[in-house]
Parts: sequence; structure tokens; C-alpha cells
Amino acid sequence: MTNLSVVPASKMARTSDAAPVDAGSASGSDTAAVSAAVSARGRRLPPKVALYVLASITISFLAASSAPTPLYAVYQAEWGFDPITTTVVFGVYAVAVLLGLLTMGKLSDHVGRRPVLLAALAAQAASMIVFATADGVSGLMVARIVQGLSTGAALGAIGAGMMDIDRPRGTITNAVVPGIGTATGALVSGLVVQFLPAPTHLVYLGLLALFVLQAVAVALMAETVTRKPGALASLAPEIKLPRAVRRPMLVAAPVLFAVWALAGLYGSLGPSLARQLTGSRSEVLGGLSLFVLAGVAAVSVLVLRTAATRTVMLTGILALIAGVALTLVSIRDSSATGFFVGTAIAGVGFGSGFQGGIRTVMPLARPHESSGVLSLLFVVSYLGMGMPAVIAGFLVVHAGGLTATAQEYGVAVIVLAAFALLGLVRGGRDGAAVLPGERVGGNT
Repeated sequence: MTNLSVVPASKMARTSDAAPVDAGSASGSDTAAVSAAVSARGRRLPPKVALYVLASITISFLAASSAPTPLYAVYQAEWGFDPITTTVVFGVYAVAVLLGLLTMGKLSDHVGRRPVLLAALAAQAASMIVFATADGVSGLMVARIVQGLSTGAALGAIGAGMMDIDRPRGTITNAVVPGIGTATGALVSGLVVQFLPAPTHLVYLGLLALFVLQAVAVALMAETVTRKPGALASLAPEIKLPRAVRRPMLVAAPVLFAVWALAGLYGSLGPSLARQLTGSRSEVLGGLSLFVLAGVAAVSVLVLRTAATRTVMLTGILALIAGVALTLVSIRDSSATGFFVGTAIAGVGFGSGFQGGIRTVMPLARPHESSGVLSLLFVVSYLGMGMPAVIAGFLVVHAGGLTATAQEYGVAVIVLAAFALLGLVRGGRDGAAVLPGERVGGNT
């Protein structure tokens, strides 16, 4: 992987973004040069604001990815497709994200963060237009593919960009914002479907306007890496792990796969399960299960942000096992209350497991490796989200139906979590990375 010179955003604002000064100009004044530099810096966002902008893009991208979840019932009623189609539409997005990550996940290390993000935002805006004008399953497929490719291209650039600006805070932010985005998209979309007109248009047009505003903000950000050759070569799919993160990745990968497999269950079949257990046709309830899972996940990341990495991982695995087990019992007993309580506990596992996986690996990656390593973490995550969901859709139609499939799916998640627990125990304390500034054993 090509080495990059990564510098703080504030320094970049003083160099590459500053107006050039002609030493032989008529004024020859140092004051004029300083004024020009200050003026140029004023056109760039401060690093802290840039960090918030990047976090907001992850939130909006993942909100857009979960926005169709409450709408699947509307589409199904209008176009008459079966649950397999629902999970295939869901799975196509995950596959597209994987392709985007594998081919464009490292591109921002070579061409810069801003160009990749601007292109991704333009593609996301285009996908919203396709969604809003879709008149059949083929339109949904096209929109999901464009949406997934742009998300895959952006995730590595966003995450690495946040760590360029503030590495410790960026690591935590990388873990918390996916839950916020997924929860927000599911709930807001459900509310729009339930209470506002033209829901299959309004949701996407609102997101389109948001992407336009974010593109303006990205254009005002300072670049945090210098351009280096090798951009075209970086598009070749390559699974490569720096030596320093190989062992931690073996500990983190099963956890990431398990928690995102659970997210895939709630994203594809969660609305049907919620409506079956509650006996309600409310679209808000249809999105509520995913909102609870992802919302609690985001809160758990914030609550555990100062805990030791190993503690976060252990909490995530145990909460995942306990929450999914309670959810399975509740599905068997047709208990809506138990289902949502179990979902909340599993949400702790989702957030803690994802945060623990990120924190186990990312602090050990060198700055020029950040984008590629983070992309690989998301590859594992989206494999977990996509593949089991498509298999579940097939089983709902051709095997035991919704309830039996959900129970089998849950058992598989528990087995994965148990495997992750075994890897964590065997890995020992040296298998977990420590964030800069994290207090372990009385030392910082």
C-alpha cells in the first residue's frame, strides 16, 4: 500500500489551501501575505466542524439504507412480491456495499478524502431520485445497487478522514454513528409512511436535499491527505492485512459478522415479526424493532466509550447472546413485550460488539493504512448483514415460514457470538488494542 503523508486538517489549511504569495509583488508586504492566508483559511471548515460533517454523512448514508425498511410492506402491497424479493432487495444493497468497499475502499488514500466523498454524495443523490420514481422491483434494485456502491466507496474515506482529524475521537465516532443512522432512517421513514402523504416519494426527496447540503459542506472542508500515485491500482480488489492488525482482526471478525447478521435480520424481516407479534399493521411499529436495536446500540457505544476495549468486547458478546436468546423465547411465546426487551438487550450487544471490533483493530493501523483496514472491517460487517438475510428470505417461503426462520437465524447468531467469545478468551489481553488515552491497570 502506498505510503501517504497524513497531516492535521489545520496544517493543510495553512499550506495547500492557502493563497499563494508572490514574493516579487508590488506590495511586497508580509501583512498582505498573512491576510491572504487568513482569508483562505476562512473558507475552510474548522477541524472539529469537519469531524461533525463526516459523522453526519455516515448517519445520512445509513439512514438512507434503512429508510426503505418500513416501506417494504407498501411496495409488497402495490407490486405483489413475496418475502424472498424483500430480502433480495435488502441483500443486493449489502453486496453492492461490499463491491464498493473492495474496489474503492482505498481510493481516498490516493486521491484524497474530498473527491471520493463528493462523488459518493452525488451517487447517493442519484439513487434517491431512482427510489422516488421507481415503479417496480427493478427500480428498487437499481437504486439499491447505486446506493450500496456509493456507500462502500464513502465509508472508508469517512472513517479515515475522521481519524485524520482526531484519532481517538474518530475511532469512537466510527463506532457510534452507524447505529444512529440506521435507527434514524427506520423510525423517520416509518413516521412518514404512517402520517404523511406520498411516503414513497417524500422520504427520498428529503434525503436528496440533505445530500446536497452535505456536498456543499464537504467542498468547504480542508483535505487531510496529500495526493499520491497508484489510484488506479488501488481499485483492484485486494484483501490485505497489515501485520500489526492480523491477530486482533481474528478476534474482531466473528463479533462484527454476528452483530451485523442480527442487523440484517431486523432490517429485512424485523417489520414482519413486529407486526405478527403485536397484531398491528402500523408502519411505525414495523420500523420500531430496527430503531430499538440500532438506537440502543448507539447509546451503548457512548456509555462504554471510556471502558477498556476488552471489557467492551466481552459486554457486547454476552449481551448479544442474552438478548437474542430472550428474543427467541418471546417469538416462541408470541410475547411482543419480550421481543422488544430482547431486542434492546441485543442492541447493547450490537453497539458494544461493533465498537469493540473497531477499537480492537483500528488504533493499531498506521495513518496511511486506516482507509483500507476500516474498509475491510466493513466488508466483514456487510457480509454478515447481507448473506444471512437473503438465505432467511428463501427459508421463509420454502421452509418453515417466518417464525421458524427467525428462530433458526437467532440460533445461528448465538453460535457466532459463542465462537467470538472463544476467540476473545483465547486471544488474551494482548489481542485487544488500547485507545490512545485509555486507562488500563492504572496507566494511560
